[in-house]
Amino acid sequence: MVTASCRTPWPKVVRAGLQAEVRWGMLRPPGRAGRFVMLAFSSCWNNSRHTDGESMIEEIVALGFSHIELSHGMSVAKVPGIRKAFQRGLFTCSGVHNFFPSPVEVMIDAPDAYEFTSHRPFERQRALDLSFRTLELAAEFKAQYLVLHMGSVPLNPRKWSARLTAMVAAGRQTHPEYVRAKLEFVRKREKLGPLYYQRALEALTALAGRAAELGIKLAIESRSHYEDVPNEREMEALQEHFADNPWVGYWHDFGHVQLKHNLGLLDHCEWLERIAARIIGGHVHDVEWPARDHRVPFSGTLDYAAILRYFPPDCPLVWELSSSQDADDIRHALAVWKAKFPQHSPL
Repeated sequence: MVTASCRTPWPKVVRAGLQAEVRWGMLRPPGRAGRFVMLAFSSCWNNSRHTDGESMIEEIVALGFSHIELSHGMSVAKVPGIRKAFQRGLFTCSGVHNFFPSPVEVMIDAPDAYEFTSHRPFERQRALDLSFRTLELAAEFKAQYLVLHMGSVPLNPRKWSARLTAMVAAGRQTHPEYVRAKLEFVRKREKLGPLYYQRALEALTALAGRAAELGIKLAIESRSHYEDVPNEREMEALQEHFADNPWVGYWHDFGHVQLKHNLGLLDHCEWLERIAARIIGGHVHDVEWPARDHRVPFSGTLDYAAILRYFPPDCPLVWELSSSQDADDIRHALAVWKAKFPQHSPL
């Protein structure tokens, strides 16, 4: 078991330097200096427990948060109550997570029900249409960013990522069998990648113009599975493609990246050092070794001090927690966070 996000059983790599230069000014949208909030909370925690959006917001505010990310899985029926809470001044919307609200034909919380990378043209178009609709609602709630999942390649995570996770859980990450399985996985993923990366790039290009018109940043999220698009190499390529576009950037999910770190697919802090200049913000949660994420901060293995040094103090950090997490535990963790990281704590 590991106890720190940047120190694991994997071989150490010599680093030229641990502190990346964060050029946040490059990514701050024109005319929005000082607007970015710092600490927020995702509605994914209690969405499923409410039929009324206003009461959902009130429960989050009672935890001690006034900035809220409106997340996927939201039924259309809850939007009027969210509007009412917003008009009351009960919260500010830090950002929105695609798709918001959920497509009416999807009866469960399924943010990947439609993918930009799908081999079905209808599904790719549906994903775009839903994303444009989400951008309009994000503008209504004065959101600063839209978190996007870009898709996946046709590899079943149950066969690939899950197999590696089971071997790591059994302590077999240094065995030749594990190394062979991981290398086979990476080779297959790399072979399949170009077509699905291109589809993701085309979708992002289509969305970027409207996002700029509305003043909303497109935040491309780091995903939990290596089967997802983009992987880290593709993420760097995407960010380089949009290097001169201030409305496209990177969204760092603390737990998702840690899951890949635990499989030896990357080094968490080395990845942050490479991508730091493109960071818009991040989803904060903890990970119980090796792969149980969306836990309350400080209940798992992440080394937040090591991770947070790559984040500018004024970028949004959104607690994205499982619905199973206890409200009292969240309040306690929030108090600890504010004491440890006051520069990342304004609510």
